[in-house]
Amino acid sequence: MQVRIKDKPEFRIIGVKRTFSCDNGENKIEIPKMWDEVHQNGINDELTKLNSGEVKGLLGVCRVMDSAQNTMEYWIATAYNGEENTHHYERLDIPSATYAVFGIVGPMPQAMQSMWEKIYSEWFPASAFRPSGSPELEVYMNDDASKEDYYSEIWIPIVEKKMVHIPVTIH
Repeated sequence: MQVRIKDKPEFRIIGVKRTFSCDNGENKIEIPKMWDEVHQNGINDELTKLNSGEVKGLLGVCRVMDSAQNTMEYWIATAYNGEENTHHYERLDIPSATYAVFGIVGPMPQAMQSMWEKIYSEWFPASAFRPSGSPELEVYMNDDASKEDYYSEIWIPIVEKKMVHIPVTIH
């Protein structure tokens, strides 16, 4: 697993969002459908043209909405520095964070979904970090996402796991 740690200041995104249930893997079925839709209706091309932020490419932004209801908000967006009217797009400021950045090589959506599972089942349990709870990012480069050598990334805001010190008294 390729991983690097990167500090990133706050930045703004614009895009479209939906809320998905994570029950029974519904989000893994519905999010690729959302991507198909933005490719078909031209939003993908429009967001690509509006990409003026430091993060290049399109973003899939994941935010936990209600852990009790097992729902998440998912954005298809782009980093955006402009102030002009962006018509039908919503805005979100992504807070500054330290990110664990995971490189992915392979076709979408399989390579992305597989990496998410590995990060949470293998990397986090073995690392000195835990997710911070801030929005998590999928970074998609402007290329053919169906190619076997397609490169993308997952950026997860992290904080160090706290070690709990329990005093021990020997009698």
